[in-house]
Amino acid sequence: MTDPGAGSDADLNVATAADVATNSGMDGAPPASALLIVGHGTRSAAGVAQFQEFVERVRERADGTPVDGGFIELSRPPVADAVARLVDAGHRRLAVVPLTLVSAGHAKGDIPGALARERARHPGLRYTYGRPLGPHPTLLTALDERIDAVYPHAERAKVIVLLVSRGSTDPDANAEIAKVARLLWEGRGFIGVEPAFISLAEPGVPAGLERCRRLGAYRIVVAPYFLFTGVLPERVVSQATAWAAEHPDVDVRCAGLLGDSDALVDLVFERFAEALAGDIRMNCDTCLYRIALPGFEHRVAAPQTPHDHPDDPAHPHGHHHHDHHDDRGHSHDHGQVGDGHGHGHGHGHGHHRHVSRTL
Repeated sequence: MTDPGAGSDADLNVATAADVATNSGMDGAPPASALLIVGHGTRSAAGVAQFQEFVERVRERADGTPVDGGFIELSRPPVADAVARLVDAGHRRLAVVPLTLVSAGHAKGDIPGALARERARHPGLRYTYGRPLGPHPTLLTALDERIDAVYPHAERAKVIVLLVSRGSTDPDANAEIAKVARLLWEGRGFIGVEPAFISLAEPGVPAGLERCRRLGAYRIVVAPYFLFTGVLPERVVSQATAWAAEHPDVDVRCAGLLGDSDALVDLVFERFAEALAGDIRMNCDTCLYRIALPGFEHRVAAPQTPHDHPDDPAHPHGHHHHDHHDDRGHSHDHGQVGDGHGHGHGHGHGHHRHVSRTL
């Protein structure tokens, strides 16, 4: 889908390459900022390998800008190791891009919490924090292509898509998936696109498929909204396969994951350029840590507890409390964190304060 008000993909790629080149050092001087890519982590060795291959692809196209990547949990290398490598190489300014698709707890709290620890560990370290990848036309195009691979375009008028995301206890993050579903439906000829989740939120995959069936679908494409393989995307396929076996009258097919691509690299460079410029445009009007959403009033201004897995061999640090239900406090900054004057908002007990700060 092309936005007539936006530049072409080629225009975006040229601008991105120019921004990366501008960040490169002149006359042998070190670049202004290194690029740190942060992933969630997975127990899947294949998923870890796909993340690392993607980081290498970004590095190959970074035109001299140092690039490293790490995980916040479950996998090696942890963020701490990636930051240490960059610092040891002489880089004290980082632009951080979260390799997440939605603004859920990991992007809003866990990654900033991990970065705050690294800033305390490395005096003089400064960083800017970019925004998550989605929703973005690049991701919608990738979804479209994955669906087309299992059902040809000509048959779309007979297809309902079940878009399956990770899921969160953050209503704002789940609402982003409803938005992606609508954007995927617009102008593409499907009967409909229904959102569903594999964990922490409803409807789940079986309930989502049943809803599609009751809407009259006899052809359903399950589209996992994940970048790389892992336990959860594999669970999406297994649950869809089990449901299909119990409903032989419905043709259920699973699309591939978004996966590695040059277009995804371009999107990371776009988020990197935004972070370099301090142009981080986040809508916090429905953030559950700021607004008293029904049923989530207790989350407003809750204290931040960074997300840790102390027993995880990939995590090098001490013991911290971890709530596996993602019900924790929150603090996040968009734009300049630890340097400059960017937009940020922190949350304390009992009230919300909007601040611009230099740290």
